[in-house]
Amino acid sequence: MIEIETLNSGLSEAIKEVYNACSLHITDFEVEPESQEYKACRFRVNGAVVMGREAKVTPKKVGQFVTFWQRNETGIIAPFSETDAFDYYTVNVRTENRFGQFVFPKAVLIKKGIISTEQKEGKRAFRVYPPWDMVHSKQAEQSQKWQSAFFLDLYPATDRTRAKDLYINHL
Repeated sequence: MIEIETLNSGLSEAIKEVYNACSLHITDFEVEPESQEYKACRFRVNGAVVMGREAKVTPKKVGQFVTFWQRNETGIIAPFSETDAFDYYTVNVRTENRFGQFVFPKAVLIKKGIISTEQKEGKRAFRVYPPWDMVHSKQAEQSQKWQSAFFLDLYPATDRTRAKDLYINHL
């Protein structure tokens, strides 16, 4: 069992509200040395490899910003690749009175060009748009639309059926 108190607050809340409540078992938890500003970590949920981050609210743009990179063999930051071993990328998002989590399956991030393939380089960071954000541009609107299919609202109450669906049915 993971000592919840030793984790960042967003992940601690997600463990209580989602994983424990839905009988999803977390194992092999590791804090990642890079991207600590975004609470980078890696763990397994019922055997599936999850990379987790916490997004940041930025002062001048709607949405929240999150990094998604690794260092390559030469020490340069690079996007994750379709050959990297993980199944989900979770992003915890928070405002003063809201808390939620995006649960992105790897296949979706490949399709959206966030993860590198042989044909296209991915992204090192991107914005997420929780449903409570009022977007003002077409691009943000399109992103919010596809991202909403992978959003789990954790406050004030967690839809446990949706949580299980996001973690179990997208592999």
